[in-house]
Amino acid sequence: MHKTYSLRNQRAPTAAELQNPPPPPSSTKNKFFGKGGLAYQFRKNTAGAFGPDLSRKLSQLVKMEKNVLRSLEVVANERRDAAKQLSLWGLENDDDVSDITDKLGVLIYEISELDDQFIDRYDQYRLTIKSIRDIEGSVQPSRDRKDKITDKIAYLKYKDPYSPKLEILEQELVRAEAESLVAEAQLSNITRSKLRAAFNYQFDSVIEHSEKLALIAGYGKAMLELLDDSPVTPGETRPAYDGYEASKQIIVDCEGALNDWTLDTAQVKPTLSFRLYDDEEEEQEQPEYDVEDYDQEEEEEIDDRIPNELHEAQPAQQAIHA
Repeated sequence: MHKTYSLRNQRAPTAAELQNPPPPPSSTKNKFFGKGGLAYQFRKNTAGAFGPDLSRKLSQLVKMEKNVLRSLEVVANERRDAAKQLSLWGLENDDDVSDITDKLGVLIYEISELDDQFIDRYDQYRLTIKSIRDIEGSVQPSRDRKDKITDKIAYLKYKDPYSPKLEILEQELVRAEAESLVAEAQLSNITRSKLRAAFNYQFDSVIEHSEKLALIAGYGKAMLELLDDSPVTPGETRPAYDGYEASKQIIVDCEGALNDWTLDTAQVKPTLSFRLYDDEEEEQEQPEYDVEDYDQEEEEEIDDRIPNELHEAQPAQQAIHA
């Protein structure tokens, strides 16, 4: 997370990074053609070179997101192949390693399936952003028509101020401005609704994907507990492996947890700091009572009542004695 609240500055290290420093960058990054390759750069640059001026920046964003989806698809396919290879490698090892690697391959393969689902849901976000781009492209002609009429009026006023065409052009300008106002209002309204819907698609898919990955990771760590990694001396044999049923049950439990997960049961909930500030302001607005002042005022009222009550009780006592 960018602690400096901007993508233009370097971010501060997080608490997790301070506790566990990150490893050096991967050796596979920025190789040969650099980030994304030539095809990525070509698609990104050509997306903003054509089409209406109003929608060019959003066209580049849509094309970038398509590149993101292509990259995610490559990751899902490679992860699926890696899961199969892990299972094949473990087949030639001891019984415990063979069973554990086979079950871990199943979990990793499930991650690739989740990647495919994430791609489908992420594409809903991209298509919604794309619809905003299309609306921007439809608004551009009304802007161009208004600007063209304005330029014609300015030219005629300079060339022939008394031309009879001026009145006709001014009437056309009024109609063009009215059409432009309607189009701009529609663009403003649709942009906000579509933008909100698009990122709801993205963040919902990210929450589902990340929490399901966390579930698989938790069951994967439970699977590793079945692997006996205690050292043995030369000539010593390990105890026979008896974790087949346990490893199978872990897979079944993981599948059930993934099937039962819903967005309403998400574990990670945002905590917003400005709500805390509002609560603090409400607490400050409430009057504060000092316990010592309250006790002192109460004692003074009791002291004032005691003489009055004694004064009222004296005539009654005298009447009783009489």
